[in-house]
Amino acid sequence: MIKVKMKGYKVSEIDFVNKHENGFKTELDKKVSYMVKYNGTNICIGEFTAEMFDRNAPDKFRVKVILNGMFEYDPSLQKEKIHIETFKELFPYVRSVISSVTVNAGLPPVILPPVDIESETICRFDPGNLKGE
Repeated sequence: MIKVKMKGYKVSEIDFVNKHENGFKTELDKKVSYMVKYNGTNICIGEFTAEMFDRNAPDKFRVKVILNGMFEYDPSLQKEKIHIETFKELFPYVRSVISSVTVNAGLPPVILPPVDIESETICRFDPGNLKGE
């Protein structure tokens, strides 16, 4: 049985800046964040934000993508597991959008490096339980 199933995704934001001269060389860096919102049913929304930018001049080159995915999940799953599985489902789409934007801008493809989500610390925040009870 499938525990997490993607129902669809959409790109909600693309921010692209390319103010370097032709033939520039750059050291790229990345920022990635991901959060999942639950609405009380077996549906959740994952929001994946990824940014690649020139480490020395982020005002001259950057590409940022925010992609939202809708998922159906098995309610017996722990939220941390849902977080990991939905991240893994959306990562290839975010990577593809970043590469497509840069290639279509006449640049070599910028490829978001792999992210090992399972080795990252996942912080859980339940807004309905602010006192930690």
